[in-house]
Amino acid sequence: MAILQSNTATDAGQLQAGDHAGQKFALVALTSLFFMWGFITCLNDILIPYLKGIFELNYAQAMLVQFCFFGAYFLVSLPAGSLVSKIGYQKGIVTGLTIAVLGCLLFIPAERMEVYGLFLGALFILASGITILQVSANPYVAALGDERTAPSRLTLTQGFNALGTTVAPQFGALLILPAAGVAAGAVSASVIEVPYLILAATLAVLALVFAFLNLPSIVSNTSQTSSQVGEASAWSYRHLVLGAVAIFVYVGAEVSIGSFLVNFIAEDSIAGLEESEAAFYISLYWGGAMVGRFAGALIMRFISAGKVLAICSLGSCLLLLITVAANGYLAMYAVLAVGLCNSIMFPTIFSLALARLGKAASQGSGILCLAIVGGAIVPLLQGLLADQVGIQLAFVLPIFCYLYILYYGAIGHRPDKRA
Repeated sequence: MAILQSNTATDAGQLQAGDHAGQKFALVALTSLFFMWGFITCLNDILIPYLKGIFELNYAQAMLVQFCFFGAYFLVSLPAGSLVSKIGYQKGIVTGLTIAVLGCLLFIPAERMEVYGLFLGALFILASGITILQVSANPYVAALGDERTAPSRLTLTQGFNALGTTVAPQFGALLILPAAGVAAGAVSASVIEVPYLILAATLAVLALVFAFLNLPSIVSNTSQTSSQVGEASAWSYRHLVLGAVAIFVYVGAEVSIGSFLVNFIAEDSIAGLEESEAAFYISLYWGGAMVGRFAGALIMRFISAGKVLAICSLGSCLLLLITVAANGYLAMYAVLAVGLCNSIMFPTIFSLALARLGKAASQGSGILCLAIVGGAIVPLLQGLLADQVGIQLAFVLPIFCYLYILYYGAIGHRPDKRA
């Protein structure tokens, strides 16, 4: 496959025409990365009950798993953006995969030494690699073709990310969860070693593949001068900053809703189901996100991304109002349907925020990934609210998150004249 020549490999502008087959192959290869980091992120939901049982943790201590994971996005995203701007997107992908392999391998000494802090350190390193992958792959996919269809491409690849979140719990439940309630010291080290060795091997193979692939290179937008774009900070772009806030509240709302679903469905006034029964319905929440992303990739080829984002945000608000006001299965299915509305939001916000950033796109990608820390903060706020007013009324908080996303889709995403 021929390499498309460029002025610089780090400019998230456009790809030179002429190698459409190469662009399609690159998109297929990048899709595998989206699947893997969705898989790894969702595997934490299985790891938490295992570690809680082994180390006899309370819920606050067990939730350090998510804080360490999402904390990596907060601490690593900006350095990752600077790194990718220097070494390019392809080398950034290889670097991210290599660091993720190291994180997976650190689970082995953590398991054998039975030190909770080592598990948290391994998770932080693993998430750091995933962060570099996101900073590298998201803008690359956005630039891999016509800018007008960038939201559609990102939504398609995010659909495979959702597929990873759907498959991971079954994988973890098979290899990890059976030992979750076993006392410390009574479990074979292979409980953790086997799944994370499999992950390490898979990520290592992907790193080798991407190290030797001839991926198309991204060219800068030559219609813009360096004074307009090359020397501008991403922070100076209003639609990028507003997009970072949108990513913050979106990830926060999505994670927060998912975190409360089991307890909410188990409420006597809702469905009164046992946790094991409620788990089936949780799959509908994430499955809806997966189906919606594949459908959204097609829809946004005909309807502007901003309009689709606004419509989905409005839908989430209405569904959550029903969740708060209704009882029984109506409230349960309303909150589960929010997953379908969530489907296109992350990739759409990401691509709209990066539009027309030119050479500042790698820094902008780092800022957007930084905002993923909302997944650690918003659930905590909703937990505090639930303690005061009850779990059902606490779903008012995500409504405000989606109202902001509605504003961003309708108005806030529009670049200013300088961009």
